[in-house]
Amino acid sequence: MYQNKDHTNQKHIVTKSNKIDISDQKSLFEITTKISDLLNKGDNLLLFGELGVGKTTFTRILINNLQSKNKIDTTEVLSPTFNILNEYLINYLKIKHYDLYRIKQKEELDNLDLFEEKDAINIIEWPEILSSHNINYLKFEFSYSDNFQKRYLVISSNYNNKIIDEFK
Repeated sequence: MYQNKDHTNQKHIVTKSNKIDISDQKSLFEITTKISDLLNKGDNLLLFGELGVGKTTFTRILINNLQSKNKIDTTEVLSPTFNILNEYLINYLKIKHYDLYRIKQKEELDNLDLFEEKDAINIIEWPEILSSHNINYLKFEFSYSDNFQKRYLVISSNYNNKIIDEFK
């Protein structure tokens, strides 16, 4: 079973509300829309959670919302499980969507040029292997209720960020 371990050893600024209920699509859409309005170039979003809990759905809503706001046709946003990285260019904003599920050794990360483009927004699913990267990040922890009837999101960060301020 998935265990959420923080390998970055950095302080966290936790939201006041412990869990945000994202059980229905409308709630997830509203939360993700707020987040997309507050994103900045250079933000690093680390998405934690079990298979099927909503990480890729969150990413799809976020990217499609940014495309719509910039009057760009929305694209299909799939999990980059097999190719590890999908890139999206929205006007002058580059979004790099990573899925590190298949990465088993830290040496494999060197070939990905993670965090090299300071103006890109990095969205990283399965970021547990990133223990040696000292970066500012927003941590999104997706989880199920004990009976799998509800889904929750907890947002935290290792730096002051307006997304954290929005969900206090």
